[in-house]
Amino acid sequence: MVAVAIERRADRPQPLELRDQASESLRTVLVAGSANLAIAVAKGVAALMTGSAAMLAETVHSVADTGNEVLLFIGVRRSARGPDEKQPFGYGQERYFWAFLAALGIFVVGGLLSIVEGLRSVLRPEPLESPWVAIAVLVTAMFFEGLSFRTARRQLRASARARRRSFVDQLRLSSDPSPSTVYLEDSAALIGLFLALVALVLHVLTGWAIWDTIASVAIGLLLLAVAWVLAQRSKALLLNESAPPDVLDRLHATVSSPDWVAEVRALNAVFVGPSQLLVLVTIAPVPALTRGAASELIDQATALRQKLLAYPTITHAAVTLVGHDRHDGERASA
Repeated sequence: MVAVAIERRADRPQPLELRDQASESLRTVLVAGSANLAIAVAKGVAALMTGSAAMLAETVHSVADTGNEVLLFIGVRRSARGPDEKQPFGYGQERYFWAFLAALGIFVVGGLLSIVEGLRSVLRPEPLESPWVAIAVLVTAMFFEGLSFRTARRQLRASARARRRSFVDQLRLSSDPSPSTVYLEDSAALIGLFLALVALVLHVLTGWAIWDTIASVAIGLLLLAVAWVLAQRSKALLLNESAPPDVLDRLHATVSSPDWVAEVRALNAVFVGPSQLLVLVTIAPVPALTRGAASELIDQATALRQKLLAYPTITHAAVTLVGHDRHDGERASA
């Protein structure tokens, strides 16, 4: 067996496409963070003025979202560092770690506290004051949340078109958690704002405080569901999830196309960061080539590796050539 393993040099610059994607993610996070901070302040003032449990739940929700954008911002910045001796595959997975912390923030600060506040309002209900102030704040918040939502959706749609996927598939399979997190956060925020608005209007019309409780608990349950989805996605990426089937199919077509390739024994591609793949391929060359000079095999493997690294999303690659006898112990490395 002749084995040739070829790794990427650590000093290879990050492709322009990946830098542009990081800039888009950073912009999405900054827009969302700015909107959530302004909304949290407005909601907090309205909650103090009205005594509404639903409005307080929405305030907690926006505070949690603002903190989450800070975590996502840290993740985007720290993941931009290139490979070094300590992290030979780079720091791309930093973004997955900080996105996981953001999901925990949504779960604890957003979901659980909203449910607790809703249940507290049942035990110690407070009179509703200045409801129209709260309604005005909620309508304004919907507008700003809509702007943030549109920014995240635009980035996801552009990524989906570039990868020839549906929007839902891109949301489900994306290796960049930042726009997905912002999109799902903002979707939950818009639904929560609508629930809080309905609760306030019903409270005004009926005089029953139970509507606030129902809305607050519903908002909390919604946030728990969103947090669970985001945490599961971040966990999968942290555990070196394989590239999606459509990506693997294209990679297989690339590595099996040269006429010197007899069989692709193994093909693995895992995410080491947003749109950053580590590709490991094991190939059995045609028998005639294995009987020739080893230098020719090395040249063919080198050319294939360079072809793989030409893809902007493949940042690391290793090609191993094996003989047709899997038990042959002879080995040479380049």
